[in-house]
Amino acid sequence: MRGKAVFAILVTLFMMTPVQAGEVNSFQSQQEDPRQPSANNTTLYIWSDGMNNFWSHFNNNDTDSTETFSEEDENGVITIKQRYLMTPTLDKRLSMEVGGEIRGNFNVYFEGDSDSTDNQGPCQPAQTPNDCDWLNITIFKGQNKVYQHTETPWPSGQWKNVQFSYFVEEGNETWDSRDANPLIEITMKVKGDYQESNFVFASGTPGAFEIELGESGSLQLPIDPASWEDTFQDGGGLGESPAAEDTPGFTLVVASAAIAMAAFINQRRPEIEE
Repeated sequence: MRGKAVFAILVTLFMMTPVQAGEVNSFQSQQEDPRQPSANNTTLYIWSDGMNNFWSHFNNNDTDSTETFSEEDENGVITIKQRYLMTPTLDKRLSMEVGGEIRGNFNVYFEGDSDSTDNQGPCQPAQTPNDCDWLNITIFKGQNKVYQHTETPWPSGQWKNVQFSYFVEEGNETWDSRDANPLIEITMKVKGDYQESNFVFASGTPGAFEIELGESGSLQLPIDPASWEDTFQDGGGLGESPAAEDTPGFTLVVASAAIAMAAFINQRRPEIEE
């Protein structure tokens, strides 16, 4: 009888092992892609190949991206409209802390005219919107605009570290790949009016725009630590405790314990009857 008890215990251990290993492997596979957010990685970075392809993700390194994006036009309007969509899309469900602060940090350079107040040029966005516009950085959740920062002009020919922040409001905290994949949109219009009348005389300023990518172009998100819990990832509420029957492997553990107990009782019964 003792042999049967040992056999039952071995079977129990064998049945439990694959469930535990499967759960660990599943968790590890979710953590393998550094472009996805994690408990230790909550900053979104912008990237570009230097042409007209723009994307963002949570890894602070991307070998497919250049360090900066730039455009130039000596005598004409440079229209900037860059949409940095999270790529690949989120594979997790995220909840921002209500009242938490989302912080933007971007380094931008322009040369030319984006408004007449700084260099007395011909552009005034309110009067000539087709010729110039201030720098706008807009945050989207899917198709929904959640915040826009407008930076007033600074002196032409200089870099500007643009920083802003806003607080997450209740009802606007959940982000996911289905309805609320993050997107950062950057827009601006700069006009160049450089002209050469002959080989000696020239007037005006050429137009140029440049933005740094990676760590110099980022959005820090106040992701609630409870976002990483399995219950929330499975569609439950934030901070909810899973029911006992829903706990991974719980039913199997109970059944295995019952088998071991039955083997123990069968082992003791012949000794009592003797």
